[in-house]
Amino acid sequence: MGAAIGYAPGSLARYADWHRATAPRLDDEASPFARLLGERWLFLPPATRRRFLRKIAPGACVSYLGEVAECRMSLAGRVLAQVARLIGGPLPLGTDIGVSASVSVTADAEGQGQYWTRQYGRAQGFPQVIHSAKRFAGPTGIEEYLGLGVGIALRLEEAGGALLFVGDHYFLKLGRLRMKLPDWAMPGRLTVGHMDIGGGRFVFSLDLVHPLLGGLVHQLCVFADPAE
Repeated sequence: MGAAIGYAPGSLARYADWHRATAPRLDDEASPFARLLGERWLFLPPATRRRFLRKIAPGACVSYLGEVAECRMSLAGRVLAQVARLIGGPLPLGTDIGVSASVSVTADAEGQGQYWTRQYGRAQGFPQVIHSAKRFAGPTGIEEYLGLGVGIALRLEEAGGALLFVGDHYFLKLGRLRMKLPDWAMPGRLTVGHMDIGGGRFVFSLDLVHPLLGGLVHQLCVFADPAE
């Protein structure tokens, strides 16, 4: 006799009307991204604005699928990526291109933060999975938490129709204690870009540049919008 499957026949009928929770779009004035960017918000393409106007309710998840198109790392960048595994591995660990990429975004119950899960395929082995949390808080209005209390305060900028998340400073947060980390101890200037390329597609880029060592990491991924 086979093992019990854990539910009685017919008990799953209660889920017949289940539907995935939606992520409706906010008005411009209600979006924290629009508020932080100010008048430059209207310089962004409509498709970019629509992506960042989504209100992700509890139970909802917005997912984007694509592939890694470019990835370069210097020797120092490779070493840094390995060391950064101590705080969750926020940097790519390899330079494989033409592999799958996905981003899933959920939100906390208060709507003050978003959880980002990025998955990058590899030519061999399991994909790399990166977790981070963005909160609309701190001196710049938006921060990204990486792991073990380490985070980065970001500034929103617009350049040539691209939405940029530019690193302002790194910090360590333990409970109520928040300490800004000195620039000399940090890996360099982080810039994350979002550029619409039409047809329901966009480019996500990540660049980490050290003031003395130059470019450490460059990654560029192409994604498509989810079906409505």
